[in-house]
Amino acid sequence: MSNIESDPHDENRTTARILHSIDEIDAADWDSCAARYTYNPFVTHKFLNALEASSSACARTGWQPFHIALEQEDMLLGVVPMYLKNHSQGEYVFDYGWADALQRAGGTYYPKMQVSIPFTPATGPRLLTRENKPAHSELMLSACMQIARQIDVSSIHITFMPEDEWQQAGQLGFLQRMDQQFHWHNGGYTCFDDFLTEFASKKRKNVRRERREALANGIDIEWLTGADLTEAHWDAFFSFYVDTGSRKWGSPYLTREFFSHISQVMADDVLLIMAKRNHRYIAGAINFIGGDTLFGRNWGCIEDHRFLHFEVCYYQAIDFAITHGLKKVEAGAQGAHKVARGYLPQATYSAHWIAEPRFRDAVARFLDEERSYVSQDIAHVEAHTPFKASTDLDKLRTVQLSPTKKPK
Repeated sequence: MSNIESDPHDENRTTARILHSIDEIDAADWDSCAARYTYNPFVTHKFLNALEASSSACARTGWQPFHIALEQEDMLLGVVPMYLKNHSQGEYVFDYGWADALQRAGGTYYPKMQVSIPFTPATGPRLLTRENKPAHSELMLSACMQIARQIDVSSIHITFMPEDEWQQAGQLGFLQRMDQQFHWHNGGYTCFDDFLTEFASKKRKNVRRERREALANGIDIEWLTGADLTEAHWDAFFSFYVDTGSRKWGSPYLTREFFSHISQVMADDVLLIMAKRNHRYIAGAINFIGGDTLFGRNWGCIEDHRFLHFEVCYYQAIDFAITHGLKKVEAGAQGAHKVARGYLPQATYSAHWIAEPRFRDAVARFLDEERSYVSQDIAHVEAHTPFKASTDLDKLRTVQLSPTKKPK
């Protein structure tokens, strides 16, 4: 643990403590900084600790914890989940081209600082402040930049941040990047068929056909959460995860220990959707339950069945969200195919501080063009959804609900 202080002659001086392990701060203190936001399991001390304790996010894997605790006298103002990185894996906001360009120009891109939740492309607060004071968020951004200069890294990258934090970072000189995901929104539906009434007739028939065919080979679906989760379930799911991860990334990011750990400390925040055939699990998807959102994360299978991926990852998630009054389903990164299943485009935001001026200018020009392209693409996708022309998509996104099951 090390400290960086503001002006020592300032009566209200702040200190940024650098935490090289999440265990260097009390869980209650960390969580007190996340308490004013809608519950997001990924920014809790227990989730971040599970990543570190299981050796999923650690120096050996290229995710060295470098968290910030911002204090004023004896008062904790806020915390930032930050990591020192020597690669760009597990981030889902791709900067490989930037790294290559700087290397070819004779610069050094790594190490860099990453403010994010490792391996988790889900929007959530990144500048966790105990009080809703923009000045405190600004202090944390300034602390990040001060630390980056002192340890001489090329850049800071804050990914999947809320739009208000993104705007504030832009005002302090961070470059602003946009991308898109696809989220499902609950219009206050009573069941899945109620949701499908929003679809044009042909699109509705397609979804029903996919759901029938997905389960046609004698496949049953189970929802598992809380005390129902067992090590046998995690053994089965991990085999799916390893198989899929090995094909997509070369090696899986999360260790087997991670799943046991979250089952011990946050089982009520976890939903495992498992598919079974002939008394054997053949596929599954892990989700995390937020205050108003179901976050879809990882999927895997050991048998290939047509449309089973859509059923387990998308349709079952919608069913669960309707049953429990959740407002949204965030089904993870990428995947324009989700649109035909009722998921709508949603802008995602990241902010980037780059130390080298000429490289910064080049990236800024690229991002200006990219933001324009992303905005145009979102508008295009919204014009080609499966919903009836009479459906008000903006109204759908703003329906207020009362969840029937909240994480403990």
